[in-house]
Amino acid sequence: MDQKKLLFLYNTHAGQGQAALHLAAIQEALTRSGWLVTARPTLDRGDAAVAAAELGPAYDRLICCGGDGTLHEVVQGLMPLQTRPVVGYIPAGSTNDFAKNLRLPRGFAEMAATAAVGVPRPIDIGRFNERYFVYVAAFGAFTDVAYATPQPFKNLCGRLAYLLEGLVRLPSLKSYPLTVEHDGGKLEGEFLYGMVSNTDSVGGFRGLAGRDVALDDGLFEVVLVRQPKKWGDLRRILATLLQQGKEPSELVLTFRTSRLEVACGEELSWTLDGEFGGAPERVTIENCKQAITIVHGS
Repeated sequence: MDQKKLLFLYNTHAGQGQAALHLAAIQEALTRSGWLVTARPTLDRGDAAVAAAELGPAYDRLICCGGDGTLHEVVQGLMPLQTRPVVGYIPAGSTNDFAKNLRLPRGFAEMAATAAVGVPRPIDIGRFNERYFVYVAAFGAFTDVAYATPQPFKNLCGRLAYLLEGLVRLPSLKSYPLTVEHDGGKLEGEFLYGMVSNTDSVGGFRGLAGRDVALDDGLFEVVLVRQPKKWGDLRRILATLLQQGKEPSELVLTFRTSRLEVACGEELSWTLDGEFGGAPERVTIENCKQAITIVHGS
């Protein structure tokens, strides 16, 4: 009987070379799970998307090893395909936000075994104009804070790390005049930060998008933050985002939607899964419900 075929894409540069250090153990675990494995390193930025698009249709499963950026690229390559292989993810980056949703075990050999024989479940994917994102599209003042703050500092200081970075930036925070249309209606105002997400963790912090996040319900969790006027406003905003405040702040709007249209009177820079996503003046974001099947742990 023919073995089922598995394509293993790995980023040797992710997480200071963690994938390369554990490559032998990963490939052994995949092979022991009964797959006929083809291993291919990613060569340059964007190469994982090209490999997924060109090679993916010939395989029953595609497992990628790297950071969230590697997974992001794989999804870019797979989404235009009519038939997409099941995806396995072995996180080897510095933050690995999306992996926190998948209940993966510790250890590279153990994660590889889970990616090979774990539970395939469909997840929603976001469409951002003509591009895609796995778990978050964001703009504005704090877009890069979680990614720029060193993980050891976040581990040591927790939510305080976010607050301290926000305090440093308060004098230079810029707001944007936005018109936002969503499933529940239309709103306008000056906003300094926005996040459209489908994840329990952003930038190493849990709970920013709220509780009870479902990856397959066809809905995004949206957070929009109005311009603070003083330090106390910023403190209240961060307390609300990090779920420390007893009452929600009127400066932070949260809702769920399957579609979002954002219009700004100027170029607005976005990040998609932590990568630069361009600076369009108008954006249409759509939820592609259960578009990718990805392997979860127990």
